[in-house]
Amino acid sequence: MIKEELLKILACPVCKSDIDYIEDRDVLKCVKCKRVYPIRDDIPIMLEEEATIEE
Repeated sequence: MIKEELLKILACPVCKSDIDYIEDRDVLKCVKCKRVYPIRDDIPIMLEEEATIEE
């Protein structure tokens, strides 16, 4: 679970848009470019090369 305070300051490293936490998949998803960033050991991996893109 990602803390609300952290979500408020995180932004997509590619397009700088807001990030949503998808709880059932435990990932972070950009609201603009639709990149999905994994969370490993409660740490968001906000690297472009680690992201997948969803439609």
